[in-house]
Amino acid sequence: MKTKRKSLQKLTETEIKINKILSLEQINQSDLAGLNKSQNARLMAVLTEKFNAAKGTERDKFYNKIEPIIGAATKNQLWENNHNEITNAITSFIQDYGRMPSKNEIASNTNLSRQTIHKHFKEYLNHPLYVGQVEQFRFMTSKLLAKVFQFALKGDTAAAKLYLTAIGSINGQHANNTLIQNQNNYIQINGMVLSQETIKLLTAEQLNIIESILKTALPQPENASIK
Repeated sequence: MKTKRKSLQKLTETEIKINKILSLEQINQSDLAGLNKSQNARLMAVLTEKFNAAKGTERDKFYNKIEPIIGAATKNQLWENNHNEITNAITSFIQDYGRMPSKNEIASNTNLSRQTIHKHFKEYLNHPLYVGQVEQFRFMTSKLLAKVFQFALKGDTAAAKLYLTAIGSINGQHANNTLIQNQNNYIQINGMVLSQETIKLLTAEQLNIIESILKTALPQPENASIK
């Protein structure tokens, strides 16, 4: 019987401490000093539950209240969640209505306020997590180009155009005012057009020269040849 009373007393003390902290206008680390490990865990659970249940401006106010005690990892997770919510809302809206939604329309389809959405749009380009996402796409460039190159070798002119344009951009050729394009059935290098009809007029020696130039300019996989 005494054990039950002690457990009830501990629970009551925990709830009293948590309610006192929740009543604060803003919660700081110093406000958690009087909590033991189990009480701190209980407080975090209550805060998480309340935050997840909040929406719009109410969510903003609660975030400002607990922001001083939120760790960097949790802040990053919240940013990613906001980014995904906004991205999914925009995608769904465009699919349904065929136009870009307003910030108010995005807010109505998420748990976020218009102010949070506006802030996210304004700052996301410089956010370390977004910069990291862009770097991941850049990291996959070589794998994608290798796939495009395989299609180009099989005679896919669209793939060849994409490959040559991408290689030109990587090598800074656009900065040197050099433009290599494949348009429909011809290739344009700067102002010179090389079409199928033009190729038919070339001699075998001229074709061999062009082939030699391409072999030195483009990486060749094993057992591959330019035809």
